[in-house]
Amino acid sequence: MSFSDAELERYARHIVLPEIGGAGQAALKAARVLVVGAGGIGSPALQYLAAAGVGRITVVDDDRVDLSNLQRQTIFATPDAGRFKADAAASRAEAINPHIEVDARQIRLDGGNVDEYVQGSGVILDGTDSFETRLLVADAALRHRVPLVSAAVGRFEGQLGVFRGWEADKPCYRCFVGGDPETAGINCAEQGVLGALTGIMGSLAALEVIRAVHPFGEDSAGKLLLVDTLALRFRTLALPKDPGCLACGSDA
Repeated sequence: MSFSDAELERYARHIVLPEIGGAGQAALKAARVLVVGAGGIGSPALQYLAAAGVGRITVVDDDRVDLSNLQRQTIFATPDAGRFKADAAASRAEAINPHIEVDARQIRLDGGNVDEYVQGSGVILDGTDSFETRLLVADAALRHRVPLVSAAVGRFEGQLGVFRGWEADKPCYRCFVGGDPETAGINCAEQGVLGALTGIMGSLAALEVIRAVHPFGEDSAGKLLLVDTLALRFRTLALPKDPGCLACGSDA
């Protein structure tokens, strides 16, 4: 895959990295990434994926920008209030990098459309605050064998995991959370969330998407990163595959 002179200059700091190089940058340019949610996680992630040169990004979000979002969702500005988040985020991402394409979809994923979006993607980044949507996306990612990068935040804490549950030694998302769709999700409106924390977790999620497109360093699938900003503590836990998991276990 060829690059223009402008692209070579833009991505120079990636290309000089031996772990990325020209091959990695070409892989990013050819990549198709699905971002579910343009909120606290999706906002910074979209900016870094665009800047990194991910060639095709689809962002799915049916919500509109509210003034209360601007404390943490930095892809938006005050004049964006009232716009669909997907549209505003896509416009900003393409302004960051005119060499990419961003497809904005103002919809909510459900059982009738999730496969359409997942099966055409190379990597999925899920940053929604709906546990039901997370399970829906995770199940579709498992069915179509698409790597899933999942990040979440609440108050002063965040978590990040990468899931490839179709592999014999890797857990799926349900190995981690179980399968009860009625489990209460994190509600930022009720609990609050530190704005800068979403920037940290969204940026880390973007890093893991890049690693999924062009592997470098250690494989992060099967690990869970826990971030506690009250204590300035980062911990990484090993997530075992659940042999009894109804989604990816031996009896699935």
